[in-house]
Amino acid sequence: MLAIEPRWHVSPDIHAITLDESLVDPDAAKVVRRLARHGHEAYLVGGCVRDLLLGRRPKDFDVATSACPDDVRTLFRNSRVIGRRFRLVHVLFGGGKVIETATFRCAPQGDEAREGEDLLIRDDNAFGDAHEDALRRDFTINGLFYDLAGHRVLDWVGGVPDIERRMVATIGDPTVRFQEDPVRMLRAIKFCARLDLGVSPRVYDAIVQCRGALAMAARPRLFEELLRLLREGAAHRSMWLAWETGLLDVLLPEVATYLSDEEEHARIVWRMLSALDRRAAAGGAMDDVVVLTTLLLEPMREACGGQRDRIQAAHEFLEPIIERLNMPRRIADAARRIAAILPRLETGRIGRISRSSLFQLAVVVKELRDEASAQASPVHLLEPRASSGQARRKRPRRLAPSLTAP
Repeated sequence: MLAIEPRWHVSPDIHAITLDESLVDPDAAKVVRRLARHGHEAYLVGGCVRDLLLGRRPKDFDVATSACPDDVRTLFRNSRVIGRRFRLVHVLFGGGKVIETATFRCAPQGDEAREGEDLLIRDDNAFGDAHEDALRRDFTINGLFYDLAGHRVLDWVGGVPDIERRMVATIGDPTVRFQEDPVRMLRAIKFCARLDLGVSPRVYDAIVQCRGALAMAARPRLFEELLRLLREGAAHRSMWLAWETGLLDVLLPEVATYLSDEEEHARIVWRMLSALDRRAAAGGAMDDVVVLTTLLLEPMREACGGQRDRIQAAHEFLEPIIERLNMPRRIADAARRIAAILPRLETGRIGRISRSSLFQLAVVVKELRDEASAQASPVHLLEPRASSGQARRKRPRRLAPSLTAP
């Protein structure tokens, strides 16, 4: 069956761009083309299109289509329908690969009535057209659709100009979008840091204004997003932006306070995060225990200072964080034990510690701290995009989003 040229209810800006299809996953292309052959609209969508336009190799490929989940399931026997809040289809391929295939969605009925009330999205299971699906996404750079057959980018949200400007901007009013889903603020930080993008002034102002809404987000989502900020080779810049905008005051006030009050000691934290980024850039996969301990180590060591029972002191430091972020006990217990035994590693008194299951993780944390301590001056990972004036000793309440990190 031949593909049918779609008749859009709202016409997009069409950009004739041939992306490097050697970077396109062949199984994702197979899903798109089979859907199109059976008369459905189907496009690559979201982060994979963004990364291809930025010249990066995407990690994951998502497909958006006019086909309902049951139709997709019929076309692909190697698939399963998942989700309650929003039903979609996982098309399964060898090696554990999953091509997520979602039906175009639209705003739930009664969305307009939520203005001025609680904006948090709790129902998102209404199907719609392609332009409605684009408008429901978070950031303009994530709202682009790529038509494989036509070699063109479909843009209903102004994402291509923002890609060209290398700018993170929300689709619609950023204050509303962040109140709908507060985790979007952390995603904005992630895209700025990982993709080396700027942030629009409206988005920056909205993050500062709405940062308290993070307390409304699901705790497991907050913890997972924190791990993503630390894992992907941009931990230094991510944490700097989170600290600068005040998000870290809500997420990890223990760390934010330490960074604000202990300027000289805080430099060790920034340098350790830079060392973590260098290891990630070199291809080293870092255990979650290591990345969390790297971030929390210096404030935790301060909390343990002078205490006879360092493990108990670390426990008291971590307990509020466990509650606030739903941090798994497995990770928290490992972090506090590493903090407790690190002084013995630093003095060479290893003894029975070498037989501990945490010994190798503790060694990695020690190596990161040793690397940070050996640096004579701070590592500058954030180059200013414009003149930022003289450096300041304390974090001001508001700074331009392009200032240099310590």
